[in-house]
Amino acid sequence: MSAEPDGPEGRLRRLTTIWSRAVFPVTSTSLTRPEFEERLLPLARRLSGALLARAFDAAEGEAVGTALVDAHCTAPEALSRTLDCLDAYLVLYCGEGGDQEDLRARCSRLQHAMAAGFARALRERALAEQEAIAQAALRAQGVVAQALHASEARFRAVFEGAAIGIGIADLEGNVLQVNGALLRMFGGSEQGLRSRNVRDWTHTEDAPQVWRLYEELVRGEREHYHVEKAFYRPDGTVLWTNLTVSLLRDADGNPQYQLALMEDTTERRLLNLRLRYEATHDALTGLPNRTLFFERLEKALNAGEGRRFGLCYLDLDGFKTINDSLGHAAGDRLLVEVADRLQACATAPGEMVARLGGDEFVALTTGAGTRHEADELAARIMNALVAPVRIDGRELTVRGSIGIVEGPVGERSAAEVLRSADITMYRAKSAGGNRFELADPEADARAITRHGLTTALPTALDRGEFFIEYQPLVHLGDGSVRGAEALVRWLHPQHGIIGPDRFIPLAEHTGLIVPLGRWVMEQSVRQAREWRELHAAESAGPPRINVNLSPCQLHHPGLVQDTVEILERTGVRPDSLCLEVTESALIGADDDLLKPLRRLAEMGVDIALDDFGTGYSNLANLRRLPVSILKLDRSFTQSMQQFPADPVDLKIVEGIVALAHSLDLAVTVEGVETGAQAEQLRLLGCDTAQGWYYARPGPPERLHELALADTTG
Repeated sequence: MSAEPDGPEGRLRRLTTIWSRAVFPVTSTSLTRPEFEERLLPLARRLSGALLARAFDAAEGEAVGTALVDAHCTAPEALSRTLDCLDAYLVLYCGEGGDQEDLRARCSRLQHAMAAGFARALRERALAEQEAIAQAALRAQGVVAQALHASEARFRAVFEGAAIGIGIADLEGNVLQVNGALLRMFGGSEQGLRSRNVRDWTHTEDAPQVWRLYEELVRGEREHYHVEKAFYRPDGTVLWTNLTVSLLRDADGNPQYQLALMEDTTERRLLNLRLRYEATHDALTGLPNRTLFFERLEKALNAGEGRRFGLCYLDLDGFKTINDSLGHAAGDRLLVEVADRLQACATAPGEMVARLGGDEFVALTTGAGTRHEADELAARIMNALVAPVRIDGRELTVRGSIGIVEGPVGERSAAEVLRSADITMYRAKSAGGNRFELADPEADARAITRHGLTTALPTALDRGEFFIEYQPLVHLGDGSVRGAEALVRWLHPQHGIIGPDRFIPLAEHTGLIVPLGRWVMEQSVRQAREWRELHAAESAGPPRINVNLSPCQLHHPGLVQDTVEILERTGVRPDSLCLEVTESALIGADDDLLKPLRRLAEMGVDIALDDFGTGYSNLANLRRLPVSILKLDRSFTQSMQQFPADPVDLKIVEGIVALAHSLDLAVTVEGVETGAQAEQLRLLGCDTAQGWYYARPGPPERLHELALADTTG
C-alpha cells in the first residue's frame, strides 16, 4: 500500500522533488530528472533519519555529502543549492512534531557535516585526478617527443584534443604553442598568450620554491616538477592551477623545450576557502573561533625578540540568567550585539577579537609596546558594554569580567597564557564582576595548586594520605587532661603536610567532606577506645574526643546513623564523643537542621558550639540549641596574654561565662598561649582550655604521656 500524500513518505517525496529540481540543472549526468530524483530519495531518507535520531551522528551527513560527489554533483553550485534547499525544507517536511529550535540547530550541523563530506570526497577525487594528470603528463611527454620526431599530425591531434591546458615554451621562456583548453582557462587570445614570457607570470602568492624549481628545470638539472600556482588572467582575475612542468629533450638528450600541463582548480579552491572560513569562524557572530584564535596567538607568541602581547579574556556576568529567563534566541541576539561592540574596540593593527564559545570572548593585541595597550583595550571593552542592549522591547544591562595577561613573547605557550587569563578573569568575577584584573603569577600558582589539590582529593583518602593529630583539652581547675580535639592533616606527596584550612573548603566544595568526616570520626573514636583501655584503672576516666563537623555534614541525612554505627562498632560510649559545630553553621538554623543534633545529644553525645562570639546569633537562641559546651573564640582572650588585660574583654568573657553556666553549659577557651592567660581564664570561671601553652597538636601517644604525667605528677 502506498503512503498517504501527506504522510511522512509523501513529505519526504516532496522534499526530494524540490532537491532534484534545484540540483539537476548543474549536475553532469546521463540520468533523466525523474531518475535523478529516485537516486536522491534514499539520501533524503537518510537525512530525515539523522534529523530525528535520538543521538546526532555527523557521519550520516558526511555520507550524504560523499554520495553527492558519487552522483556527479561536483559543481560548487550543486553543494550550494543542496545546502540552501535543506536549510529551507528539511525541518519543514521532516521535522513535524519535534522541538523546532533543536531541529534547526541539528539541521545546521547536518549541513556542515554534508559540506565536510562533500569537500573530502571532492578532495579525494581531485587527488585521484591529479595522479591521473601526473601519469598523463609523463605519457604526454613521451607522446609529444615521439610526435615531434615522428608525426606532426599525430602531435597536433593529442595537443588540441587534450582536456587539460597544455603550453610549450623554449628554454628562454618564450611561449611557442598553447592548446584550446589553455586559452579557455586564461580567457585571452592565442597571440596574447604567445607574446608573454614564462618568467613574467609571477604572482604575489607564489611559493618560494616555484621559481627555484623552474630554473633547475631549464638548466637541465630536473626533469619535471609539480606545484600549485596562481596566474593573473588578462581581465585581472586570478586563475589557480595544479601545474606540472616537464623538460623535453632532443634525440641526443639535450634540453630543448619545456612542457606545461595545467588543471584549473579555481572553483575547488574557492570551495575549500569557504569551508576553511566556516571551520575557523563562529557561526553565530562571525568572529574568529577558538581554532583560529589559537593559531593567531601561537603565531604572536613565536614572533621575533622584542615583541610583546596583551590578551583580554572576557566572560559576561549573569548571561545564564538571560538565557534562562528570556530564552536562547534572546541570548544569541545579545551575543551578536556584544560581538559587534568588541569588534569596534579592536580595530588597530595587531588587534583581533574571537569568541571561544558560550559567553566567553578574547581580544588580542600584539606589537612592540603593548604594556599599556592591553589595559586600554580592556577599558574600551568595558566602556563599550556600558550602554544597554535592547531586545524584544527590553533593555538588558551587559556587564563583564576581564582577565588581562601581558608580557614579552616566547616565555609561555598559548595554553599557559589562556589558562592564566582564565584564572584572572575568574578572580575579577569573584571580586564582584564588572571589572578587569591583571594577571598575577602568584595568584595563578595558588589557583593551579588549588585545582591540583581538588583533583587529588578523591583518591587521597583511598591512598591513606590523611592522618590525625590531637590537641589536649585541659581542666583549668586541676590541670588534668580531660579530652582532645581531633585535627585532620593531609600528607601530600608533593606539597608535604597541608593544614585543614587549605583542603577542608575544597572537600566541602567537591562533596568529599562527608566520607572524609566519617573517616575522621571513626579513626578518632577508635583512638578514644585505646585511651579508655590505657586509663581503665584511673578514677578520672578516659579523655573525651572532640570531632569537628562541617556544615555539609550537618545537612547529610546519614549523620546520625553513621555516628551510631561507629560508636557501636568500636564499643565506645556516646559520652566519650563531642561533636563541634561552628556558630556560623547554626545561625538561623531551623528545626530540620537541629533535629539530628538533638538526637545525638539525647543519646549522650556532647555538642559544642565552636568559635562562639564570631557570628551574629542571638544569645537567647542558645536555649533552643542542643549544645552542652561553648567554645569561646580566641579573639576574646588574646588581650589576656598581656598584663594588665583589656578590662572590656574581661567583662565580655565574664558575662559569657556567667550566661553559659546559667544555662548549664561548660565553657572551653581556645588559643591559650601563656600561663598568665590560663590563670586569668581560671579566675573568670572557664572550665577547660586548649592551646600551645599546654601542647601543640601531635600524635596520640603524646596525649597519653601528658595524661600520665598529670596522674603521677
